[in-house]
Amino acid sequence: MTDINSLEPVATFCGKCDCGCPQLFVDESAPAERRIVITDDFGQRVEMSADQFGSLIEDAKAGKLDAAALA
Repeated sequence: MTDINSLEPVATFCGKCDCGCPQLFVDESAPAERRIVITDDFGQRVEMSADQFGSLIEDAKAGKLDAAALA
């Protein structure tokens, strides 16, 4: 597992504070099935493939995640 501090962030979610907002990274050194890394502000991380991340993006664009954003 690559140290998060060695990865270049792609996107920061929130960014309106200094609480360690969730971030999106691409880990080029990871196996393909674990290349996309999302961290949360509690130090946890989710690793997934680019295909899985693409599916998540498609669902978000189609509005399938809108209810989760209101929770």
